[in-house]
Amino acid sequence: MPEPHAREPDYRFTLANERTFLAWQRTSLGLLAGSVAMLHFHPFPDDPILSRALAAVLGVVAIVTSAGSLHRWFANDRAIRADGPLARPRLVTVTALTLTTFALVIASLAAVA
Repeated sequence: MPEPHAREPDYRFTLANERTFLAWQRTSLGLLAGSVAMLHFHPFPDDPILSRALAAVLGVVAIVTSAGSLHRWFANDRAIRADGPLARPRLVTVTALTLTTFALVIASLAAVA
């Protein structure tokens, strides 16, 4: 909902903010698809709990990414309309660190198997 004192910004910034939001939503959908694949294909058949735990991690990251991108879109929209600075993108750091840790765990489990 627009604020009463908000002005209409240059449409290019608004559309760029929307494209960024949609890119994060695609990322979230990809993470969710990875979670479903982890559950369906059971990469660790001897330890189904491990497969479920890894799928749950991907599912939680998908939820955080989706919700975080909506929060980021609103914050950027407010900043653009107020001609203020954009907030620092914490979502990028959180997602990158989580997925790097996840990839290291998967790689170490694959090396042992």
